[in-house]
Amino acid sequence: MALLINFSIFPVDRGESLSPYVARAVKIIKDSGLPHKLGPMGTSIEGEWDQVMSVVSRCLEELKKDCDRVYMTINADYRKGPAGRIQSKVKAVEGRL
Repeated sequence: MALLINFSIFPVDRGESLSPYVARAVKIIKDSGLPHKLGPMGTSIEGEWDQVMSVVSRCLEELKKDCDRVYMTINADYRKGPAGRIQSKVKAVEGRL
């Protein structure tokens, strides 16, 4: 698996509490079967480009059903090599502390 992203998506036209909308996106991510980790400001997802971008697209399509404006951020890191970077990147830093 070559792509690791940190992804955040939420509507900007649905008031102050957005967790119901975020939860809908996180369910799509979880149901994708791709390795992922939920964080307080986004969710990391690991997989091949097409797999990960398909999940991002499905999240957007889900929120577009009842939201007129959706904000998202995507930070991506492509690297050839083995899977498991969601854990290994964190462990590498923690090992130096």
